[in-house]
Amino acid sequence: MSVQNPTKVLHEELKAKLMKPEVISGSEILLRSLLLEGVECVFGYPGGAVLFIYDAMHGNPDFHHLLTRHEQGAIHAADGYARSTGKVGVCIATSGPGATNLVTGIATAYMDSVPLVVITGNVATNFIGTDAFQEADITGITMPITKHSYLVRKVEDLGRIIHEAFHIANTGRKGPVLIDIPKDVSANKTLFQPQLDPVTIRGYNPSTDPNKVQTDAMLNAIQQAERPVILAGGGVVYADASDELIEFVNKTNIPITTTLLGLGGFPSGHELWMGMPGMHGTYTANHAIQESDLLICIGARFDDRVTMKLDGFAPKAKIVHIDVDPAEIGKNVKTDIPIIGNVKDVLGYANTKAVRANTDAWVARVQEMKAKYPLKYKDSDMELKPQYVIEMINETTRGDAIITTDVGQHQMWVAQYYKFNRPRSWITSGGLGTMGFGFPSAIGAQMGNPDKLVVSINGDGGMQMCSQELAICAINNIPVKIVVINNQVLGMVRQWQEIIYDNRYSHIDLAGSPDFVKLAEAYGVKGLRATTKEEARKAWQEALDTPGPVLIDFVVPKGENVYPMVTQGCTIDEMIMGDSE
Repeated sequence: MSVQNPTKVLHEELKAKLMKPEVISGSEILLRSLLLEGVECVFGYPGGAVLFIYDAMHGNPDFHHLLTRHEQGAIHAADGYARSTGKVGVCIATSGPGATNLVTGIATAYMDSVPLVVITGNVATNFIGTDAFQEADITGITMPITKHSYLVRKVEDLGRIIHEAFHIANTGRKGPVLIDIPKDVSANKTLFQPQLDPVTIRGYNPSTDPNKVQTDAMLNAIQQAERPVILAGGGVVYADASDELIEFVNKTNIPITTTLLGLGGFPSGHELWMGMPGMHGTYTANHAIQESDLLICIGARFDDRVTMKLDGFAPKAKIVHIDVDPAEIGKNVKTDIPIIGNVKDVLGYANTKAVRANTDAWVARVQEMKAKYPLKYKDSDMELKPQYVIEMINETTRGDAIITTDVGQHQMWVAQYYKFNRPRSWITSGGLGTMGFGFPSAIGAQMGNPDKLVVSINGDGGMQMCSQELAICAINNIPVKIVVINNQVLGMVRQWQEIIYDNRYSHIDLAGSPDFVKLAEAYGVKGLRATTKEEARKAWQEALDTPGPVLIDFVVPKGENVYPMVTQGCTIDEMIMGDSE
């Protein structure tokens, strides 16, 4: 006797209910359409222009909404959900200030190619353009930082627009799509016609098929090269191409470096992995790029923090660039072999022909650099060093946690000292560098991965930009482990002022910051503090043993710097090694 899967039956019953043709309001169309797109959780904050939408949520057992404490918290949570699951993240905010509070989060997702559908309310259509209460032209404001945007003027168009928005957000080079819904559109009624057919949009047909001629040219170049290097970026993760990349590296025997957003896309324990390149990259990765005669860039965009001084970057190398977005090819670095296509498909085809390169001597040179110039710092038994904290977290989680960070020194220390071994385990704001991102993105990641350990690592500066979201962790028992690397200063700014601005420290002192333990307890979250190695290990173990959310305040020295470092105007091999020098 066959036994039906109860989850599948439930899904089919829900789908049948959602597909039922009825005359319903725009708000109900929105909720039904989101459920049909497979949305599991929406992050949002209500207001006047979206009250019809929130009224439709009332008593709806199928629709899951998480009320954040700030609109920016909502969009960063949706972003963390999207990065950690590979699905489209969704958030909702009201018109005017609610919508404009999303702008930083939209820009964050746009810079890092994260698929979001951002839903905003607006004043009724007859009030648009009159400077009505809480009116803002959010489609105009966000035009440079969205992949596409819609102002819905007729309720009859809403179902189609939602279906198109998910398609645009999650195809080609992924990114945020905004849907602005006037209040009368959310109230008006029409016959709901579910949109499930494949989307066809004139003028939007992103090419993902690999260019086989150019891929063959790359494979021929590999056979001619003596010192090839692979530079892999976030595009590998977003294309779910990690397995193909590992196979490609194993077949060709080419050393590989992964960018900040590419961490986790290739296992850090692999013998050919050289670490992260760029401003705070490893000696081996930076020098290998500079010595290479063939640089294969896969799903990365030659960001300035990777290349540093452009006219001195990879001066001896022929450049191969694989990217789904043709606009990135040749944008920053002259490309000799451009390959436009989905990274997974390009590598899949390449792996059918790839053979081992003549790299034995080159790999030996790379291994020699790795042995001679590892990442290191001056440890202390008198102070709790931030690098030690990261190593401890790595050791106890065995690289199996989802790690989110804010932006600053702690972000770089995590990138250097945490060993990422699988994709979508590393969530950070790369392109925009958004303070306040780390903690709410961890909430989104935890909602999308309820069975995973999620650790949010923050500085004491960024933590204060999003600390109100502690409330929803407490209320909903979201078990994020919240780490504060507390050096009582804007650490990365202080480091630049020390090294580049001759110790002229200006407005970096964060004295007057709250007692983070008391702050956590005020919200109903367990708070712990550590100032020594022994306290750190004890507090961290207690946090791991606690089933709910915990905040741990690790008090570290003010003067610790991130090394290696390349200053602006220098090539990536002109490195300040700090304690290693």
